[in-house]
Amino acid sequence: MPPDAAAGPLVRLKESMENGSDYNLSELRMPCHMGTHVDAPGHMIQAHFAAGLDVDTLDLEVLNAEAMESLNIPRGVRRVLFRTLNTDRGLMWKQGGDMSFVGFTEDGAQWLVDNTDIKLVGIDYISVASFDHLITAHVAFLKNADIIPVEVLKLDNINTGLYMLHCLPLRLVGSEGSPIRCILIK
Repeated sequence: MPPDAAAGPLVRLKESMENGSDYNLSELRMPCHMGTHVDAPGHMIQAHFAAGLDVDTLDLEVLNAEAMESLNIPRGVRRVLFRTLNTDRGLMWKQGGDMSFVGFTEDGAQWLVDNTDIKLVGIDYISVASFDHLITAHVAFLKNADIIPVEVLKLDNINTGLYMLHCLPLRLVGSEGSPIRCILIK
């Protein structure tokens, strides 16, 4: 994540009634990969970015359906969320980030691609990929352009089970990522 992302989103009052405007209008400015967000295929694959495979092209059916958190993922399961030691260690709430976070290695990501029907993989920290496999694991997920990584999920009080999952990215044409609101319903 870029260094300026650590400062958080910037909200400023662009138009102000106090300054003579007929209305108050705030502007929100932030990196597209801040907070819980979705990665489009063009995030790590230039050919996909050039082809216009941005967040506006993501399959909303994949982002809004049942999800099962499981370590034994049977064929037919299309969405899985991983609540890992990242949550148990409270990494989301620590200042400065922790590069020892749990994420996929290249081999693990490739195994998931090759041996399951997963189309959405979510994780509870800043990346689906471990720090040592940051690029290679992302590439393993994104090279086929049909797997959607969802990162920075807050899964503190979520138990293993079957849930309805609803994820709605902002419709940002031309963007390789988007903030996203994800809701699990038991």
